[in-house]
Amino acid sequence: MPVDHKRINGPDETLPYNLFAKSNKKSSLQEYEDIVKKGKRGDSRSYLEHRKLFIKTGVVSQAKGSAYIELGKTKVIVSVFDPREIPNRTEYSLKGEIYCEFKFAPFSCKKRRLHQQDAEEKQYSAIMKQALESTVCRHEFPNFQVDVYALVLHNDGSSLSAAITAAGLALSQAGVPMYDLITSITLALQKDTILLDPTMKEQNICYYPIHKQNDHGVIIISKLHSHNQISQFYQTGSISLHKLSEAFETLNKSCEEIVPLVQKCLVKHVINNLKNSEVSDK
Repeated sequence: MPVDHKRINGPDETLPYNLFAKSNKKSSLQEYEDIVKKGKRGDSRSYLEHRKLFIKTGVVSQAKGSAYIELGKTKVIVSVFDPREIPNRTEYSLKGEIYCEFKFAPFSCKKRRLHQQDAEEKQYSAIMKQALESTVCRHEFPNFQVDVYALVLHNDGSSLSAAITAAGLALSQAGVPMYDLITSITLALQKDTILLDPTMKEQNICYYPIHKQNDHGVIIISKLHSHNQISQFYQTGSISLHKLSEAFETLNKSCEEIVPLVQKCLVKHVINNLKNSEVSDK
């Protein structure tokens, strides 16, 4: 892996500060049992309740379109830039391409991230590209490429779905032709408990089975609202067909609940642009 010699690296021998904290960590089983006993999650939400959502467009002045999203403590910013010729391509392409780069900021996670993309970030970039390709009218800009950059400022779970929702908003603001608005939701499952829009701690509980051969995992879907189509589906873990069908219905309903917020944000952006143009004409 190439090394950036312009960066000041820390000492070779370091110890994480967690070693000096009080050792009061609970096991995944204990944390899961606490959630089931209380009937509510750590932030007082019910199992199928979404976190509070904040969206804003036009946050990056250098970009053609941009969006900022807050999903609880999760904070993501997405930038979209003008179409450019597809690099290193000799043959003419009838369809344009979407280039996606998903990146965690070095300070966004509990463990510090490197400035180069790791395997997880490359995988998330590919999932994000898959979700957006069926949303954008790629035949409208043949032989050109639209760049989409997602930067996670703080990761507290559901960062990929937040980035996909924000990317749809940023593409709309940039004037890129699209078939429909896209929204994305994450769901975590452990045994019989379904947790909508999980935090990072809840996701970690659901990655591995608490008991042998029980349902567990994380599901992410992206949906086109008007066409009622799923543009992307991603799953980790082992989930039975019955539980998967139940989780899918929950995700589908939750995606529909987010759409009015996204539409309201776009309408607000258009109204502000019209007001600014009227002021400039006077």
